[in-house]
Parts: sequence; C-alpha cells; structure tokens
Amino acid sequence: MSSDPAGTEPMTDVRPMGVLSEPNEGRELHASLAGSVYARHPVRTHLVTAADEAVAVVTRYVGPPGDDARLVAVSERMVAITQGRSYPIDEIRPGRLARFLERYVTRAGYGIGLGSAQTMQLAIDEVGAPRILLAAAASAVTKPFGVHGVFYRLAGPQARAIDGPTSYTIPPYNQAATLGPRRPDEAAREIAAALGAPVAIIDANDAGCAVLGASPGVDRRFVQRLFADNPLGQAREQTPICLVREVPWPTGQELPAEPRRRLTPP
Repeated sequence: MSSDPAGTEPMTDVRPMGVLSEPNEGRELHASLAGSVYARHPVRTHLVTAADEAVAVVTRYVGPPGDDARLVAVSERMVAITQGRSYPIDEIRPGRLARFLERYVTRAGYGIGLGSAQTMQLAIDEVGAPRILLAAAASAVTKPFGVHGVFYRLAGPQARAIDGPTSYTIPPYNQAATLGPRRPDEAAREIAAALGAPVAIIDANDAGCAVLGASPGVDRRFVQRLFADNPLGQAREQTPICLVREVPWPTGQELPAEPRRRLTPP
C-alpha cells in the first residue's frame, strides 16, 4: 500500500510482519529533503478488514516508535477500510448520472479513480450531485485549453480519495471500491495519541501524495514531499503504514535523491 500495474502475479511475500529494514521492491528506503536524510520503513501488517480498528493495527505493528521517529504515515485506504467504507464492486448500483459522467473521466496510469460508474456513484453519494456536476462542467470548459485536474480540485479531497478496483491490488480489494476515510484529522489524532508519535493519513500513488489528515504539529507539505515517490507502493505489498526516521549520513557521501513523483497526473 513493488507494484505491477500490468497485472503480473507477484511471488509469495515471505517477509515478516512489522517494521521492515528494507524497502518494498522497486522503491527506495532513503530520501533527502533540505539536506536531511530520512529512512521510510514500510510496516507490513495482516490483511486489514472492517473487523479491525486503525489504532490497534498501527500500535500493534509499529510498536514504540522510538525517539528518532519523525513521523508515522498511514494509508488512507487502510483507515477507510477499518471504518467500513470499502464496498464490493458488485454491490454498488450506479445511476444514470454516474454512467454518463464516467465516460468523460481520463484514466491515469496509477489507478482507476472515478473512471468507473461504480466509483463515480460513490463520489456522487459522498459529496452530492450538484458538486460533481459543477466539477464536470468546469473540467469540460477548461480541458480544451490544456488545463487539467480541475474536476478533482472542485470535487474535493473526499472525491479524489476514492479508490477503485485494479487487477494488481491485493484481494479482496481488487474487486472493491473504497471511499476516503471519515474525519481523517480526528483519526490521525487518535492514532498519534495511542502511539506517542506524529501521524499523517496519506493518499499516495505514483503521481504524488496528498495528506488527508494529520495530528497537530505535522508539516503537511513536508509529508507530501517525502512521499512524492510513493515509497510504499499501492499493490500487494501489504504495507499500509510507514515509520519515518531521520538518520545520520556519512560525511562526504552523496545524499540520497529527493523524492520525485513517478508519473505525471493527466
């Protein structure tokens, strides 16, 4: 939460649960920002379901984060799943408006977004048909002039956070659509209080990172930059949590690269 957007089945993951010392396949553990180096440790968990509680999952697998912990980042999808906001795709009944609008959504290379009638219906239910229609109308006017992303900006973060089914997502969520988490700032505060460390709830993919919720004192721009390259992946890694530590770096050794998004959004 490496990935294979082409849908190739990965080998069985035999890595242990908990904080990992190695990055996910195809990702980088270390990154630098403003001259400081950070280790972004994936945290592997069991398959999280609606029967779990986000606070319990994070505290179980992260454990005491230590004095050198800068931040704990939690996947927005994991939080939403524990809130019961993930739905099997065959249980969602799209209306005529959803079926009409989804035809005009540009699908990116990093997920389905609102490019299906089912996810579009969730967006309509979540933020209301008038807001979705306004966003669609503004997008239709601006797109011919090369202005992209207007639809999602106007539809809002809760619409942007909706995840649709993809072939490379871990089952059963490869056949489900998931809303963004409810009250993400509150959820981040609850996890931070139990963990004793700053917490951010992030929506990261290969086109960048958005911070949906954060505990007090978290620099959201810092989090966006540190997770711009999507170090956790978003497929079958089963690592919906990241423990960030600031680490010393040998004098004279070249610093790791600053994170850069892997894809450009449409």
